[in-house]
Amino acid sequence: MTNEMTEETNVPVNPTAPVAADQILLGLNTFGDIGLDEQGQPLPAAQVLRQLLEQAELADALGLQSFGVGEHHRADFAVSAPEVFLAAAAARTERIRLGSAVTVLSSDDPIRVFQRFSTVDALSDGRAEVMLGRGSFIESFPLFGLDLDDYELLFEEKLELFDQARSQKPMHWEGRSRPGISGLKAYPTLEKHLLPTWIGVGGTPESVIRCAHYGYPIIFAIIGGQPRAFAPLVELYREAMSKYGHPMQQIATHSPGYLAQTDQQARDEFFPHWILSRNKIGAERGWGPGSRADFEEMCGPEGALYVGSPETVAQKIALLKRNLGVDRFDLKYSNGTLPHQAMMRSIELFGSQVAPRVAELLAADSPRPEPK
Repeated sequence: MTNEMTEETNVPVNPTAPVAADQILLGLNTFGDIGLDEQGQPLPAAQVLRQLLEQAELADALGLQSFGVGEHHRADFAVSAPEVFLAAAAARTERIRLGSAVTVLSSDDPIRVFQRFSTVDALSDGRAEVMLGRGSFIESFPLFGLDLDDYELLFEEKLELFDQARSQKPMHWEGRSRPGISGLKAYPTLEKHLLPTWIGVGGTPESVIRCAHYGYPIIFAIIGGQPRAFAPLVELYREAMSKYGHPMQQIATHSPGYLAQTDQQARDEFFPHWILSRNKIGAERGWGPGSRADFEEMCGPEGALYVGSPETVAQKIALLKRNLGVDRFDLKYSNGTLPHQAMMRSIELFGSQVAPRVAELLAADSPRPEPK
């Protein structure tokens, strides 16, 4: 369902409606990467989670649009239960939207996902959003006793059931991944709107069309290559939304990045953590090792890393808006063992300097009205 109304005023509520052509919303997301202590040992996950609350509070104070935490089930990331963290963040923030990035729907129960996020929505006074995806790791499958051979089936069926739960109407569903449901509703329901729900995709046409089928807003994870290469998929989403008869929803992208006073400082501070994380994951997936040259290319004007001074990053975000016409950009501000204080400084620069500069750049792009 896409028509969302407040019961009290009968006024449409759609926090994922597209923004103006000369605007872009800016948010943050993180996987809760485990940092190191002064002796070079991994920090306790509990400490990282407490640091995440400080990061969310800062993002809220700076007026950023959203703060998302990704679900993972491995030793190098602290967040395995996004909704629990978001409930705590709801009590410590006032305005920022709070969501997942992503919730791994394939290995969860879709009705419980809806219930947990509807609870966060209540605690945050309507600021919750959920981003559904299959995730970029597979640890949750053996952890929860699922068969990787059912990878496609699990996501397809669970997304269908989640959509019914989100409708806040009685559910009628049959499938192979869990027992069927007939005439039951999921509680608690939301007060003023349907739960804002995104689909996170990595870049396949099938995933884009699936998202459009349900009429959900879409976020593209752009972590390599050139963002402009996603233009055909963005256009496919717009065409598919029209074909299915859905009102247009927001289109967003997510990319890693880091801010410092100068480009050189940002690159020098970020690279050691980026290369360590990239090569660790690359070794798991059979990639060859990365290099400083690869990194520098990705930091360039057309690359997928938003690393540099506030002016450099603002220019890249404005270019993203011009090339793809997206409504929102989420900076993945954590990376491997990047220290908490470095991330806090990066968040501060993103909110206090990048956001207003992006607004200026996009305003300058807008055609001026003809004099009368």
